[in-house]
Amino acid sequence: MDYLKGLNPPQREAVEHTEGPLMIIAGAGSGKTRVLTYRIAHLIHAKGVDPFNILSLTFTNKAAAEMKNRIEQLIGLEARNTWMGTFHSTFAKILRVEADKIGYPSNFSIYDADDSKSLIRTIVKEMKLDDKVYKPNTVLSRISGAKNRLISWETYLNDPFIKADDEAAMKPRMGEIYRNYQRRLFKAGAMDFDDLLFNTNVLFRDHLDVLNKYQQRFKYVMVDEFQDTNVSQYLITKKLAAVHQNICVVGDDAQSIYAFRGADIQNILNFEKDYPDLFVVKLEQNYRSTKNIVQAANSIIAKNKAQLKKEVWTQNHNGELIELIKASSDNEEGRMVATTIFEEKNNKKLNNSDFAVLYRTNSQSRSIEEALRKMNITYKIVGGLSFYQRKEIKDLMAYMRFVVNKEDEEAFKRVINYPKRGIGDTTVEKILVAAYEHDIPLWEVLTNANSFLSGRAANAVDDFTTMIKSFGIEMERKDAYEAANSIAKQSGLLRELYEDKTIEGLNRYENVQELLNAIKEYVDNPENEDKSLGAFLQEIALLTDNDRDKDTTDAVTLMTIHSSKGLEFKQVFVVGMEEDLFPSQMMMQSREDLEEERRLFYVATTRAMEKLYLTYALTRYRFGRLLNCEPSRFLEEVDPACIRVNKRMTSALSGALRNEFSEGRSGFIGIKKPANRPTTTAKIHTPSPDFKPSNTNNLKEGMLVEHPKFGYGKVTKIEIEGINKKASIQFDNFGEKVLLLSFAKLRIID
Repeated sequence: MDYLKGLNPPQREAVEHTEGPLMIIAGAGSGKTRVLTYRIAHLIHAKGVDPFNILSLTFTNKAAAEMKNRIEQLIGLEARNTWMGTFHSTFAKILRVEADKIGYPSNFSIYDADDSKSLIRTIVKEMKLDDKVYKPNTVLSRISGAKNRLISWETYLNDPFIKADDEAAMKPRMGEIYRNYQRRLFKAGAMDFDDLLFNTNVLFRDHLDVLNKYQQRFKYVMVDEFQDTNVSQYLITKKLAAVHQNICVVGDDAQSIYAFRGADIQNILNFEKDYPDLFVVKLEQNYRSTKNIVQAANSIIAKNKAQLKKEVWTQNHNGELIELIKASSDNEEGRMVATTIFEEKNNKKLNNSDFAVLYRTNSQSRSIEEALRKMNITYKIVGGLSFYQRKEIKDLMAYMRFVVNKEDEEAFKRVINYPKRGIGDTTVEKILVAAYEHDIPLWEVLTNANSFLSGRAANAVDDFTTMIKSFGIEMERKDAYEAANSIAKQSGLLRELYEDKTIEGLNRYENVQELLNAIKEYVDNPENEDKSLGAFLQEIALLTDNDRDKDTTDAVTLMTIHSSKGLEFKQVFVVGMEEDLFPSQMMMQSREDLEEERRLFYVATTRAMEKLYLTYALTRYRFGRLLNCEPSRFLEEVDPACIRVNKRMTSALSGALRNEFSEGRSGFIGIKKPANRPTTTAKIHTPSPDFKPSNTNNLKEGMLVEHPKFGYGKVTKIEIEGINKKASIQFDNFGEKVLLLSFAKLRIID
């Protein structure tokens, strides 16, 4: 086919190698999506593979849709028959069909993070636990981590090491919360995002006939962004590919930056161990960035020990040197960024959308936003409040969810008294208690309200159930748009918003109209065969943040580095290049953590096509205090031949500050390493075989302790700050560390 002519030799090799296990190591900007697209087209067109037998897993629906469109342009409408989507959407689709095998209804609800946190709050309150100790975010993160490692609540409760961990963290009842949380989800006919993967593993483990059915269907399995997979995702993929062994994984270990979400870099580093006859192709030619940017990125990632070796190169021109900007404060950093964007736009006739400002944490956007506003430069923040997280949208969505699944407790709590219909919190509690105590479905309590409630409350609940029943009848007869429109009007929700004549009220009303437009768009799309309300709700529940960003305004993009992965911009500013900020203070406890931060820096630099700026401030407000900052160690790791200091911007600073810089090689400016910075080359400690965290309530100065990463040390100081108890410990190999005792895992040595 003609399309093969446009590929370079390694790309072509990856496309044409269709049988057996294949790993494509794809450097930044190396045309990975093109290779995946052409490979699927090649399987269908040249090899005669039935599109129904191809499974392609991605991390955003947007990426899947783009790939499907590209394949369609190459080979026609057959492309629509490939199974292509995110892990969560693909396995949700399988679970809808097979749900009864694991005791769930086929119309199960999918809880987002807000629903999960609300349920956890309820459980913590019912268990009479301290909600300051068992914070919803912390609890959900712990449960999510367990599910990603395929640890069920039963295993969790019976594992002595997990129990010791929770006790050391002063959260001994975490396992009980996990158990109650899972039981409540099951009773509500609901799964959270992690359950979609966890339950697929359970389904395939306990029902070999179902596993065999999908093994025979998916003769070719492909996984994009393989470095971002967790244990659960990899096991499902491995099981599905076990019969035909035609598994192709595409990824770049240098861009593995999601360990905090459970991603396991060992999946890609050890892939060859699982498939000894693995064929490996390296895509090393970068088509995105200039030579200077590629060279700088290579010099950064070369410092990591745990990696698959490759040498990314480019035929693009040298381009401009990377510009290093030093500011006296975070506010000045914002002004410098805004000024540079303004000048570059005018000098090079660029659009706002050609620029991105990347930062390590969301809180850094404030000073950048203020400076851009003052210069009337339009910007957008990616990762802010998403459209589907707005209250009015969640309210209408909750109505629709409850009509589809009448056991959905979180949806019920949201809509039962909105708009107000005289059903107070006490009545809601009575309904929920009746369902738990009698162990009957929530809907059964609602439809027999007179048995559990009396007077006006019973009448109000009767009216509510009658309304929901009528919505259910409409849902059966009508498509998603007609049903949603009826629900919005007859529930009183639209009227409630329409009568609020404030600007905020008007915005909320318009947002609901926009949601109805989105449902109409879904129904009118010929690719969506199932036009029911349930099918639309599943589609929305499985959207990722990247899929939701439909803003077409010409604006400068502000986002965290984590959110920027997969994107590219002509000019990129990486701001806040300071110690304890980037690398983050939280990511310096082990070489693995520090290497993940370095990969994050590599991702940031490789987003830039033409020009890259690295900026840092000498002072910055953090946690309400003005702190002195020092340049990030990562700046020292960039090849100095690729960098120049913006002298015009630093000339206003005092001579003493300018003395931080010294002449580097090739006449460019390098950075002196501050004398007081600790080295991070100390060998990470291997805990002793009998290591078990001690109760640190009785820890005293002078005691000898062992830490799982820092090894042996002596307690030099104990401080109590509010509810926090801290210990300063002098470790043999890592110097002094200050640890929060509520989190630190320490073994007290007698």
